[in-house]
Amino acid sequence: MKNDNKLSLWERYLTKEIGIEFKACLYFFAILFFYCVYRMLQGSFSAEILHMAEMIFTCYIIGYLQVYLFGNFDESDSLGLRECAGITVCTVLYCLVSYFGGWFEKRISVTLILAAYILITYLCVFLIYRSKRRIDDKKLNEELRMFQTEHRKSE
Repeated sequence: MKNDNKLSLWERYLTKEIGIEFKACLYFFAILFFYCVYRMLQGSFSAEILHMAEMIFTCYIIGYLQVYLFGNFDESDSLGLRECAGITVCTVLYCLVSYFGGWFEKRISVTLILAAYILITYLCVFLIYRSKRRIDDKKLNEELRMFQTEHRKSE
């Protein structure tokens, strides 16, 4: 008899894919925001479509690296050596693509500011996920207590 409470291989895969999709959108928005602010500070109120395509493509590739190679570091319980290595590699990849893609006219100073911005973004996302897990744990524990109380009353 099949255990309906256990996730199937398909459901586990689908969960990871949805997570990657979410990460790609989240980090694309963050990088696009940085890019748009940079462009406005340069006096331009337009963005290059090619740059945006490179950004979203890069976000998807790095999303896969985050999940499958670096253990989903932004959703981890703590930041250890593996997580820090993942954060570093992914930040360097974003910066390399931005530099060679000419997102910021190959200006090293802006690329370094982007690196700091991405590191801060990763830290914020890590803290948000950790807070959400704690809140979810509290909610689940409260629901369990309510269920146990109701179950005892019905006995």
